[in-house]
Amino acid sequence: MTGEDGGRRWFGDGVPGALRAAASCLEAAAAERTGPYGGASPRELATLVAGVEPFPEEGAGLAAALDGLGRLSLGHGVDPGHPASAAHLHCQPLAAAVAADALVSATNQSLDSWDQGPVATHLEQRLVAGLAGRVGWDPEVAGGVVTSGGTQSNLMGLLLARDAAAARSGREVAADGLGPDAGRWRVLCSELAHFSVTRSAALLGLGGRAVVALGTDADRRLRPGELDRALDRMDAAGQVPVALVATAGTTDFGSIDPLPALAERARAAGLWLHVDAAWGGGLLFSDRHRGLLAGIEAADSVAVDLHKLLWQPAGCGAFLVRDQELLAPLEVTVPYLNPGPPPGAAEAWAMPHLVGRSLATTRRFAALTPLLSFQALGRRAIGALVDRTLELAAGAAEAVEAEPRLALTARPVLGSVVFRYLPDPDDPARSDRVNEAIRLHLLATGQAVVGRTEVAGRTHLKLTLVNPTATEADVAALVALVARAGAGLDQPRQP
Repeated sequence: MTGEDGGRRWFGDGVPGALRAAASCLEAAAAERTGPYGGASPRELATLVAGVEPFPEEGAGLAAALDGLGRLSLGHGVDPGHPASAAHLHCQPLAAAVAADALVSATNQSLDSWDQGPVATHLEQRLVAGLAGRVGWDPEVAGGVVTSGGTQSNLMGLLLARDAAAARSGREVAADGLGPDAGRWRVLCSELAHFSVTRSAALLGLGGRAVVALGTDADRRLRPGELDRALDRMDAAGQVPVALVATAGTTDFGSIDPLPALAERARAAGLWLHVDAAWGGGLLFSDRHRGLLAGIEAADSVAVDLHKLLWQPAGCGAFLVRDQELLAPLEVTVPYLNPGPPPGAAEAWAMPHLVGRSLATTRRFAALTPLLSFQALGRRAIGALVDRTLELAAGAAEAVEAEPRLALTARPVLGSVVFRYLPDPDDPARSDRVNEAIRLHLLATGQAVVGRTEVAGRTHLKLTLVNPTATEADVAALVALVARAGAGLDQPRQP
């Protein structure tokens, strides 16, 4: 039963109180935390959540629900704001972004038609124009859309590259399908490019084997010479390269491909150049390190994640193109989404809609969180936070090198620090076993959340430092913790 208020207390009328109750729940959970994670195993968590009834017949009220399910979800999650939480590109959002996200959820504007999100539509366009300007494009000419993140943005970049290749032969993929030439199309990228490049090729009907992964140099950057040789081989084999994906921030190493050299080759070969700057896009706001992205302005499309190095809630990325006309293959007209001015209405009432720029229809107003964050802090302050994470990574690398039982794998470029513990003796099987055990031990004891990866088939550890509130002492303590854990676990197996 809804009662005399018609249930209004469960909707808008109850939002202010609900937000206060949620804040209290957050404060209580924070007071109970002793580390970045509580240490529960997957089996233990499965047992805990098995007692949660998804659809109870009668509700217990918000206070009881927050005290139960709310506390459960917070108490057994990873705290990305803890200085010992350093496994992934998993950031603590800015307080201003959290406040904006609450406004977004409370008002629930949707970006699929103007009359569901009037101001949201225009503000998203302002965010896209601003990002395009930071890339180095003309904001009045460039275009784009807010996405769920780099995976979706990379898919869109390759979709447009595919359709551009088809258009050159007079084919419209959306209407005609891929056609017989598609089997010869190839996408080139670094061997360290994000897995979403291959997944995108598969989803787009090109197949994962259409992706040609090229070798990298000692700094984990795509070798331009490798690209030259690959293009020659493709020409000889009758294959048609259609896109080059350059990575500005590889997931493990933060390495940035040589964008100017790759842009020059892409132009000469007629390739669509997509720059995956999901990780490194935050450098666009840094005064000190913006030069690392020199050449990005030559791209046809760019992916940027604001939920990585710009501290926004998850699900906030952007896909950008140098010319909004390039988005034409995505255009769609749907009568019920009210495109154009209503019949007989003034031109001022032309209603722009963004569904023709996105792969999604219903989309939340995610653009508000970065916009409000920059309004609150300013570009210089956020740029300084970006710089701070790079400083912490450099300090972590120094701390690793100072530990006799740790070996640094590569000098950090962004916030990624890859290294390994050196067991005694350092044979491959023992090394892999000890390094994996370190990660699991720290996670299970709730002391730290560190990452793992593989380099040349060997297990390595990884710190991904995207927490600008951490201190040099925090980072040094984390490195020392890893070394101590390794020493305790580095015991010979009993015969």
